[in-house]
Amino acid sequence: MAALTESKYIWRNGEQIAWADATVHILSHALHYGTAVFEGMRCYKTENGSAVFRLNEHMTRLCRSASMIGMDLPYTAEELTKAALELIRANELESCYVRPIAFRGYGAVGVNPRPAVIEVAIAVWPWGDYLGEEALENGISAGISSWRQRGVNATPGAVKSSAGYLNSGLAHMEALDHGYGEAILLNEAGMVAEGSGENIFAVRNGELFTPPLSDGILEGLTRNSVIQIARDLGYTVTERSLVRTDLYAADEVFFTGSAAEVTPIAAIDNRTIGSGKRGPITKVLQERFFEVVAGRVDEYKDWLFEV
Repeated sequence: MAALTESKYIWRNGEQIAWADATVHILSHALHYGTAVFEGMRCYKTENGSAVFRLNEHMTRLCRSASMIGMDLPYTAEELTKAALELIRANELESCYVRPIAFRGYGAVGVNPRPAVIEVAIAVWPWGDYLGEEALENGISAGISSWRQRGVNATPGAVKSSAGYLNSGLAHMEALDHGYGEAILLNEAGMVAEGSGENIFAVRNGELFTPPLSDGILEGLTRNSVIQIARDLGYTVTERSLVRTDLYAADEVFFTGSAAEVTPIAAIDNRTIGSGKRGPITKVLQERFFEVVAGRVDEYKDWLFEV
């Protein structure tokens, strides 16, 4: 994974400030209790200039996540969309990663978050391939984690919160310790959920399968995009519960996500998947996805927000 590269400015509570000045108090509620929601998306260099992929939908999901945990944000999705585009321009970035976050700041030490002020910020910075450039072609190895996915009635996947990513970090570190590039988490019922930061798809006999939202996964926007792209290309996509052996028996398996984009999985639990490299359907979908984000497919132009 690429190291963090600083940019010039961060947007915070309605104004752009210097990167180094974007600090928070040590007693910020979110630091102690995980009361934060966030998003992640990419700005791509396209044929018509820079554009952010599905920006407004990401900001809408941020506001929805905040609402579900009782945070009444002082900005609308449209205002946050505008702020992100202005921030990218101010930082003079042709391509970058975009990270909006809303969190409970200073004002309360205790599990009740309501006395703490709500803060909203957006950061942008250059970020390369999340799982490595080579992984996009050759795939990565993954392992089924001993850590289970968060429960839908405990820390629901419908809320993209910082609290929900503790087990993601535990699973990812475990995977690295075992020599894998990424983890795959099962839910409490033993069904396949997702990666530590990605949704997952399996391909068998030319048909695509992906876990349903009811199995506790994040409603990923890249997942949604790939489902739409695949169906438009004539593939059958079925959302249904999967067990780990469905992955072992698949012809192809791949991850999707704003950071991971479309990354093939070459092996799971030291079992080779298909040919042990990017499969033909994954290749088609990956290439189509990169054509879409580059602005070369007219039917998906409304997914791109020009900077």
